[in-house]
Amino acid sequence: MTDTGSANGTGSDTAPTHPAYGVVRQVTPFASVLLCDNPGVMELDGTNTWILRAPDSPECVIVDPGPPKHGKHIAKLADDNDVSLILITHRHFDHTGGIKRLHKRTGAPVRARAERFTRSARPLHDREVIDRAGLRITVLFTPGHTGDSVSFLVDWNGQRAMLTGDTILGRGTTVLDPSDGSLNDYMNSLNRLIVEGDDCALLPAHGPDHPDLIPVARFYKAHREERIDQIRAALADMGVTPHDAKPMKVVKRVYSDVDKKLWPAARMSVKAQLEYLRHNS
Repeated sequence: MTDTGSANGTGSDTAPTHPAYGVVRQVTPFASVLLCDNPGVMELDGTNTWILRAPDSPECVIVDPGPPKHGKHIAKLADDNDVSLILITHRHFDHTGGIKRLHKRTGAPVRARAERFTRSARPLHDREVIDRAGLRITVLFTPGHTGDSVSFLVDWNGQRAMLTGDTILGRGTTVLDPSDGSLNDYMNSLNRLIVEGDDCALLPAHGPDHPDLIPVARFYKAHREERIDQIRAALADMGVTPHDAKPMKVVKRVYSDVDKKLWPAARMSVKAQLEYLRHNS
């Protein structure tokens, strides 16, 4: 049997590593994470709730409270921290479902790009700078995964980290939600993160953190470009245009090596890719 003490936070001699459920794991001097126990196809190991504070700050900023019906997760965030602000990366329920409980328990204002998720505060603005918990947090609009996706650039004492929400994950690639996300926006957002993310650690909303954002962002960009080329080739083989193509037929060709239980998610991204090709072919 493999020793899982460090992975689940119960080992006494080693610091916890991802995935560590039920324990706060320190990642940088100013950022720690509480992983919610909501693993799934879309959530990977679960939702990372980030706790941001300078080492000498009594207060903290919480990013993405997590999904609904996870009272222990919310209780640990509220009871163990002096929460002065709650930030939201985007609208999906596994990030926003805990807003009501955490806001009620802490009284902390909630800020998001979409007004419907705010509480006792105004919506976020692009390039806005938030000085809180001894940190400088710059808001960067990074749509594509969803229309309201936001990343947060955190600066403290010459050290930097980027909280990317679902725009860049700790492993795998991101699904684009065709209801309001777009590939054109997503590629622009990846470019923005590459430009803005020099010397940044990557703190994603799902999956493990990484010490350097830029290589991961460049991989994401190259992967999308490769998928676009694969879809162009598949459409040519099928003799159809992006306007006429059926997304699931494209999935069966381009994602044939992917587990079929992931095909519904792949179909969402293919719909966004076809829309991109309709406007960029």
